[in-house]
Amino acid sequence: MDATYAAELDDLEAEMSALDALVANLDHAGWATPTPAEGWDVRDSIAHLAYAEDLATTAATNADAFARRFEELMAALVEDPGGLDSMLVGEGRSRTGQEVLTWWRKARGNTIDALRGHEPRTRLPWIAGPMSARSFVTARTMETWAHGQDVADGLGIERPLTARLRYVADIGVRTRHHSYRGRGLEIPETDVRVELEAPDGSTWAWGESTTDTVRGPALDFCLVVTQRRNPADTALEVMGPLAEEWIGIAQAFAGPVTNQRAPRS
Repeated sequence: MDATYAAELDDLEAEMSALDALVANLDHAGWATPTPAEGWDVRDSIAHLAYAEDLATTAATNADAFARRFEELMAALVEDPGGLDSMLVGEGRSRTGQEVLTWWRKARGNTIDALRGHEPRTRLPWIAGPMSARSFVTARTMETWAHGQDVADGLGIERPLTARLRYVADIGVRTRHHSYRGRGLEIPETDVRVELEAPDGSTWAWGESTTDTVRGPALDFCLVVTQRRNPADTALEVMGPLAEEWIGIAQAFAGPVTNQRAPRS
């Protein structure tokens, strides 16, 4: 296996394990703790990840079966646009927290096993369209981290910063056009420069613009592009009209368009 791809899969497993450690010993009240995701508790967040990993395993093993499941999901959304939450977490609500945890552990193990069977450039189907297996791994890391943030916020836990934030930041940058496309907006032709302070004090950078720039802690950028924090609640410096427009609509994850959460203050 390609060494870089193998390391990225190991990082995905590490992100999953770090979240597992937050919930493994929760009692009933802990699983029922509300999170900042409106209407979702901790059990819902983990159930959603289990559902997503089941879908990811299907995408990585049987493209035709994934297409059928995706069509069914879209048809259900057309029939009941307000029923998305029940589709994403409904199965988990019929289980205890520990049963949901068991489900997620099995589902995520299946995803990892399936992805280890691919080359990094293999194209896999997904909700926002086909992507390479390597990008698929990055997307799974991002989603695990984002829902893990909801869990941590709900439980009042501050998670340690790791270099795995780079995966979230990278997909946040690469999905800039997706944030426009999903809203039916014209996609800008020019770049936005992104300069982020990494957990080790180094700088992560993307883009070449000298007029539109986003600077600040990598954590804050990741929280904004995954819509876990309103930009007003972060230390991000956003300069230039294109940068301001993008940060206002940034959405690193696939699925229906959603908006930034309201400012905390």
